Amino acid sequence: MRSRALVLNRFGLEGLALEDRPVPEPGPGEALVKVHAVSLNRRDLLLVEGTYAPRQPFPVVVGSDAAGEVVSAGEGVDIVPGTRVLVPFFPQWSNGDLTREAMWPVYGDGICGDGVFRDHITVPAEALIPLPEYLTFEEAATLPCAGATAWSALTDFETFKPGDRLLVQGTGGVSVFALQFARMLGLSVVITSSSDEKLETARALGADGLVNYRTDAGWAQAARSLAGGPVDAVIDVGGTETLDASIRMLKPNGTAFLVGVLSGASASILLPLVVMRRVRLQGVTVASVASTRRMVEAVGDAGLKPVIGETFPLERYRDAFQAMRDNRVFGKIVMTLD
Repeated sequence: MRSRALVLNRFGLEGLALEDRPVPEPGPGEALVKVHAVSLNRRDLLLVEGTYAPRQPFPVVVGSDAAGEVVSAGEGVDIVPGTRVLVPFFPQWSNGDLTREAMWPVYGDGICGDGVFRDHITVPAEALIPLPEYLTFEEAATLPCAGATAWSALTDFETFKPGDRLLVQGTGGVSVFALQFARMLGLSVVITSSSDEKLETARALGADGLVNYRTDAGWAQAARSLAGGPVDAVIDVGGTETLDASIRMLKPNGTAFLVGVLSGASASILLPLVVMRRVRLQGVTVASVASTRRMVEAVGDAGLKPVIGETFPLERYRDAFQAMRDNRVFGKIVMTLD
């Protein structure tokens, strides 16, 4: 049986190639999954470009987000073939606190081994998460990384109540899911973007306030004004250029959730403000299997539809990666493997 894999043999988009690989055999406790759809994350592009894991060995199969159906199972597994499933980001992090051991076997990390952009993968069966019937494979494939990260930020660390105010930075995958989940939870949301067109799409998803940080030099003040004052929490994706503004935006006891470092990996912040207002800086590293399962159940209960910006067949992987590089897509970029 032919089983394709998207393999990185050297850094750069030109280093990517589709190659045939043997179909793996599921071992004890594992299931073999036929992958039907995958989605791109920023980390995938950074991995290909050589900035995410500069010392990674080659070749490596890329990608961390996948959805498909169970084909067969290894010894000790009773999952039914044909079950539609999502593959979680951290298959060994079942629940509770994150440990070094749970972090190591992550898909598409380069150093940790092969990712999921391939026709067939083996996965610990107890980590697989059944899909709501209404979700397509393409929609489900957007959830494991970006969706779970946004869900974890809003549900795993503290309890928000309807009416609490949230600032969401940007309109990338995590940010769009944060907007959707925040509206599910009844939160008021102000969102920023460099594109007026993307902001209008965010408005249609329920954003209460819109700020173009490219055209408004005082975007932080504008966001605070639209929110009606200091906010309860911020989803910070920028890092270096945004973290200080995020902390200044918070009300006492508020939380800045750091989920990305798009503008750099170090930041200068006003420490007395952190002390006096008792604000928190919370790093978010996707989510456990249990948290991801809760997200999928909540998505199913609400009938939420993930936002897909553009879809490509796997053979057009270069176009998919280029679309991410160009930042032209609102929502997730998906590739189909059928």
